[in-house]
Amino acid sequence: MNIDIRISDLKHRVRLEQPVRVDDGGGGGTVTWALVAEFWAAVVATSGRERSVSDALIADVNHTIYCRYREDIGPTHRLVLGARVFEIRSVLNLDDNKQFLKLGCEEVVA
Repeated sequence: MNIDIRISDLKHRVRLEQPVRVDDGGGGGTVTWALVAEFWAAVVATSGRERSVSDALIADVNHTIYCRYREDIGPTHRLVLGARVFEIRSVLNLDDNKQFLKLGCEEVVA
């Protein structure tokens, strides 16, 4: 497979965050997000749709995000670009050569 991604395509500065569970002292807890790293990425919208759930309009927007290869990215992480949040659904090592990752993401739209 020939992937045509170049360093110059990585124009968006994103934050990689991981979930951290904080106990509330009463047996429960909340999840907060901790910064893992910041790096350059290419963000490409791939599809979107709107649907009605319980009389509310819900938007699903999918993106492909490309970045330099990293070993610390997985589906439990998320990416943040400004006020936009992307949940990582899949991580692919392009061409198996550890140069670039292709991340299948869903944008969290409130």
